[in-house]
Amino acid sequence: MISPTIENALNDQLTFEFYSSYIYLSMAAYLESIDLTGCAQWMKAQTVEEVAHARKFYGYINERGGRVKLAAIGAPKIDWNSPLEAFEEALAHEREVTRRINAIMDMAVCEKDHATQIFLQWFISEQVEEEASVNAVVQRLKLASQSPGGIFMVDKELGARSINLTVLEESEDDD
Repeated sequence: MISPTIENALNDQLTFEFYSSYIYLSMAAYLESIDLTGCAQWMKAQTVEEVAHARKFYGYINERGGRVKLAAIGAPKIDWNSPLEAFEEALAHEREVTRRINAIMDMAVCEKDHATQIFLQWFISEQVEEEASVNAVVQRLKLASQSPGGIFMVDKELGARSINLTVLEESEDDD
């Protein structure tokens, strides 16, 4: 059985993961509106990943005998001054996700909830990857700003990221 404190924190994170998906979809819409379809493709793939993360939290809460409580998701920002600004905000957002997951881990450690600690370990490792991935794009965009046409090279590179729908199927298997 999961404690009410941990259950509430996990439900909050579940909602935040859906919000993350919503933010990335908004960023994709912005990037498409300025004809950077490769950058938009990268964000769409990120959107799918975030939904998969939310579903992992959903499945875990249920598996531990908790109650999933879906909450309202706020409207995300819709405009940025540049692709670089959008990706810098994505990096800041991923850092906030990391902070939140670490805080839940701290709660689980205090409560000696070993199962939740094991569950969260995957997310802690995932966040290292998430932050590094977004940071790499930020650095490429900074370099591209110094070269005419550089943004289009980055856009083409980011467009190669496929949308992995199997992560949704895998999270269904976890439910």
